[in-house]
Amino acid sequence: MKHPASPTNSIPPAVLFLSLLGVYLSSIAPGLTWANSGSDGGDLIAAAATGGVAHPTGYPLFLMLARVFQWLPIGSLAFRTNLLSALSASAGALVLYELVTRGLPPLRGKPNWLAGMVSGFAFGLAPLVWSQAVITEVYALHGLLIALILFLASVDMAQKRRDVSLGLTFGLAMGNHLTTILLLPLVLPFRTEDKAAASGILGWMGRWRIDGRSLVRRLTWLGAGLLIYLTLPLRALSDPPVNWGNPASWGSFAWLVSGRLYQGQLLELTSALLLQRIQAAAGLWIGQCGLLGLLVGLIGLIVFFRPTRLLLNTVWVAIVFPAFSIAYVTSDSFVYLIPACLAFAVWIGHGLAGLMEITARRYPRMEYLMGAILLVYLFVQAGFHWPQVDASHDLQAEQFGQAVLAQAPTHAILFAKGDKAVFTMWYFLYALHERPDLAIVATDLLGFDWYQKTLASTYPDLVLPGPFPFAERMAALNPKRSTCYIEYADSADIRCLPAGYSLSP
Repeated sequence: MKHPASPTNSIPPAVLFLSLLGVYLSSIAPGLTWANSGSDGGDLIAAAATGGVAHPTGYPLFLMLARVFQWLPIGSLAFRTNLLSALSASAGALVLYELVTRGLPPLRGKPNWLAGMVSGFAFGLAPLVWSQAVITEVYALHGLLIALILFLASVDMAQKRRDVSLGLTFGLAMGNHLTTILLLPLVLPFRTEDKAAASGILGWMGRWRIDGRSLVRRLTWLGAGLLIYLTLPLRALSDPPVNWGNPASWGSFAWLVSGRLYQGQLLELTSALLLQRIQAAAGLWIGQCGLLGLLVGLIGLIVFFRPTRLLLNTVWVAIVFPAFSIAYVTSDSFVYLIPACLAFAVWIGHGLAGLMEITARRYPRMEYLMGAILLVYLFVQAGFHWPQVDASHDLQAEQFGQAVLAQAPTHAILFAKGDKAVFTMWYFLYALHERPDLAIVATDLLGFDWYQKTLASTYPDLVLPGPFPFAERMAALNPKRSTCYIEYADSADIRCLPAGYSLSP
């Protein structure tokens, strides 16, 4: 349902966007950070800055957008890249506002802007979303793209326009994160042949048919969006220092884009672990919008949501992403609940709108009080969540990197173990170009041929022996270089030895 344009209609979404952006900027990391499970940030920033290739699955769309933000003349390189996440999350809430207000009947002849704002804030202030909006990671952008797909797949618009925009957005979203594939049913152009005869949701669904011409258009534009992955081999050809998989050949490209490195973590579940992860996901889910938000959302889904494309689309999102989050056994898989937060925020908007409509009939002029109460509740919840997600004072990564640079002897080889140590030093050495005399070696990657070739290209004067134990032999065959062994687990571990000595990391 499209509402007439009015200057006053632009005020609520502007307030929503600017308020969330203000919250994010108040809690954003000022530099490189490990906060909120953001240890991959150094890899993403360095890959974007050097024209390189990030860890699987490559994330070509994110790298391109991150590089644009890195050109901004403010703050540190990491801060500029963090801004991409803040703006993405704010824009995602804005798309959600439009999605909800367009799907609701008018209240007293005007768009129900309050229900749209509550939906946007319920999404934007959810701890999961907020935590990713203040660091460099792909998930805030992922949330924005999922919101756009929901919008394009659900609202009324000209068919050809929908086909082009939905297909292209879906393909580009795949270029940011491959879990977008879980939304493939939303791309299928179903239409009801006899709307008048449809009765209830089952009758309505039973009259759906696939539009063949529309499907061809959507798949064509989806393929066009997927072409962004061709930027990865082009990046690899320049031999950048961050070059995961070196995807210049078809086999290497397939290894990177398929995420083969991490496929063993999918569905590695015992019965006990499955139950544990379901309980953890449920607890985390409840905490996103609080008990009151949970209640209003369930009321919206069960009581007030009419059988529409938007209903089925949000239900699908709320099922498949939590299922993937539970099945993918990693410590940070909870971030895959973010699209489900989008769906639930839509339900909250519809639940509030339904309650406001009932209140307007029984208690005129009191309907906005309910929305105001829920809005205040969300902001009170946000106050409690702030310390958990605030990255504005997190300096661990920066301090660790500076400590390594200060302690490392001239022309030392840095043998780094673990994502935190490796990616932090990639940021300082490759993105910021500090201490060009040092050579950084990721010991966890030495078993990969592509990484050995990257080292040879990056440090042509370094002797690179094989096979394992690679670090010890490298130290022995480069006797004029000092060696440092660095890691960050619970605390910084930096051990430097003079030239001619070696220590197994």
